[in-house]
Amino acid sequence: MEETQHGVTGLVTCFNEEHNIGACIESLEWCDEIIVVDSFSTDRTAEIAQSYDGVRFFQREYFGAGAQKNWAMEKVRFDWIFLLDSDERCTPKLRDEVRALLKSGPNHLAYMMNRTVYLLGKRIRYSGWQRDRVSRFFRTGTAYYENRRVHSRLHTTGEVPILKNTIEHHMVDRTFTEYAFRLGKYGYWGAGQMWRDGKRTRVSEVITRPLWRFIKVYVVQLGVLDGSRGLVFCLLQAYGTYMKFAILWGWQVNHARGIEPDLPEFDDAEDTWEGLERVSDADNESAEPNGGPAC
Repeated sequence: MEETQHGVTGLVTCFNEEHNIGACIESLEWCDEIIVVDSFSTDRTAEIAQSYDGVRFFQREYFGAGAQKNWAMEKVRFDWIFLLDSDERCTPKLRDEVRALLKSGPNHLAYMMNRTVYLLGKRIRYSGWQRDRVSRFFRTGTAYYENRRVHSRLHTTGEVPILKNTIEHHMVDRTFTEYAFRLGKYGYWGAGQMWRDGKRTRVSEVITRPLWRFIKVYVVQLGVLDGSRGLVFCLLQAYGTYMKFAILWGWQVNHARGIEPDLPEFDDAEDTWEGLERVSDADNESAEPNGGPAC
């Protein structure tokens, strides 16, 4: 890691987010620098990101959010990191709260915040997102993601208080079709993680797991109150769960036939995860319960 200076690095990871990347970067222009790590987008994401003065732009093959963010964190020049996904925004109120915190002197090494989630221009208030909290502001070198292909948890050092203001998460804005394909990718990656962890499934779970997922988010977590968007969104969550368990089951069937699964690639380079080892003795796991489509 480079020698750090006092200040804040805004850090963004992205892939094919031409409709979101500009607004995301602009919401971080209060930072002392902005780093964008792109996974070789095929749309105008890279072009748009590089058009902003002060953006340090990198490209790297994607092995999962945890690997990508850990790699990016080794590039920062300042002693605090404010991290966003490309479909998120730092709101002005949150910006002012973070600035005031830095001015007064932070008492902790990491901070958590709530996210407000939007689907096709309207906020989703339920469907499992009503308690969506993520740790995205932390001191450089004190927080790292674990080695998982999907839903990697951030390990932080010490107590992690919750800030008052929120991140906006524009989960599905214009690219609803892309979101549906993304759920399929998350299902594939989730199945790969389960296979790697030695987990297996029964064919009955290919049916019961998606059914329970829908009941959980639509009934138990009140997705029904989100109207038509809630119904479609909750069905999509069930679809993502179905893909994960169906793919895993298919691999098991083929494995018995002597056909090995076509697993996603994992980043097992030691330097990607060495930071995690530095904080593991006194860490917390700041769960991101909806850090990507839940499967």
